[in-house]
Amino acid sequence: MKKLKDHDKARCALLVCDMLNDFVKDGAALEVPRAKAIISNIKKELQKARKNHNPIIYCCDAHKNMDTEFNLWPRHAVKGTDGAQIIKQLQPHKQDYRVDKTSYSCFYKTSLDRLLKKSGITHLTITGVVTNICILYTAADAYMRGYKVMIPDNCVAALTQREHQFALQQMKRIFHADVISGS
Repeated sequence: MKKLKDHDKARCALLVCDMLNDFVKDGAALEVPRAKAIISNIKKELQKARKNHNPIIYCCDAHKNMDTEFNLWPRHAVKGTDGAQIIKQLQPHKQDYRVDKTSYSCFYKTSLDRLLKKSGITHLTITGVVTNICILYTAADAYMRGYKVMIPDNCVAALTQREHQFALQQMKRIFHADVISGS
């Protein structure tokens, strides 16, 4: 009997983090200027995940109207507003999942970990914004929960290139993420 290798046993999921109108649209409340540049790369990851029948999970800020996070950041992604909607270029299919979040990590006080465990997921590909905030803290929580993390560097964006590079380095060195260089 053939022994399964790690990658043979892997069950992967794709996370699309905060690709919302309030982060991507021109002039949005918390616009990430480089977010538009990663849309086509995320589309490729979505196609790959669908082809491989891997679950796709959209993790989305869904803040309360008077969220304490607005003491630090401009008011953004308030639940039920247009700003909290997934951008039209990356609209989910009906079999995809949406997990609302109110903090940086997609795991913090959400149903994400339960959903992943129920689906037998062992590996996560994380895409979206912001590299040094939500992506970094989600990768940290994923690592601490035993998931293997992959970050395609052309599918994540930060407010500055310096912050982007710092976060990629942290995820690679500290959380043993596979940071895949895109073309």
